[in-house]
Amino acid sequence: MGRGADATDAIPPTQIGGGSCVIGKNFASLIAAALPADAAGKPLEIWWQDEARVGQQGTLTRVWAKRGSRPAAPRDRRYTWAYVFGAVCPARGIGAGIVMPSVNLEAMTEHLREISCHVAPGAHCLLQVDGAGWHRPSERLIVPSNITLLTLPPYSPELNPVENVWQYLRSNWLSHRVWESYEEIVDACCAAWNALIANPERITSIATRAWAQVNI
Repeated sequence: MGRGADATDAIPPTQIGGGSCVIGKNFASLIAAALPADAAGKPLEIWWQDEARVGQQGTLTRVWAKRGSRPAAPRDRRYTWAYVFGAVCPARGIGAGIVMPSVNLEAMTEHLREISCHVAPGAHCLLQVDGAGWHRPSERLIVPSNITLLTLPPYSPELNPVENVWQYLRSNWLSHRVWESYEEIVDACCAAWNALIANPERITSIATRAWAQVNI
């Protein structure tokens, strides 16, 4: 995982609409319409991207306990946060992540650079993102030439499997914790993400969507 960035040129993302049934029927044609001409004939990788806030307020999750009992859990009241930018390619069982102090166009540009480095040589990445402001076209958002952004419909987090990745990381590494500093939060986020990356089968299991299979 890594940090920071700058910007100048932006490639406008294409937006798709409807639920998974609607998208599934039209997924190949939506991708074909979104891809630039220079992506023709290249292997295509389907990636998903999202951000998660992790901090001292923490996350409470389910734990094993005796029926009828009320297990205690640590709960911090302070307000230091970090943001994990994560992306996964379920077909290859890989991901690319960075931890940043805030979410903005510069942070997103840095994440796009990180993702670009993990796309297979000669391949093109179709990166699906939500409609957050830092995912939108801007002179400050630099999209690498081997990445095309595809915007998911609004109010449809269920379409993005990275939401399930966050749930997995919180349940196993990032809940019921107390961190004394920003640095400790960053270290915990990096450790959790790297544990996921070390398990390609887990990435494929969590993030594969039957309707998002395409052969162009």
